[in-house]
Amino acid sequence: MIGWDMSAALALGDALGVPPLAMAELLPVTEAVMVTKLNEQMDHSHG
Repeated sequence: MIGWDMSAALALGDALGVPPLAMAELLPVTEAVMVTKLNEQMDHSHG
C-alpha cells in the first residue's frame, strides 16, 4: 500500500462534520502511520 485517496478522505471528513483544517492537519500523520502498519502486517503474513 502506498497511500490513501486524500480526496475521498477529505470528503468523508466533511460528511462527518470534521473541520477541513483539522482534516488537513491530521490526515497526513494518520495516513503515514496506517500505511506503515498495514505494510508491516502484509510483510508478516507473506513472510
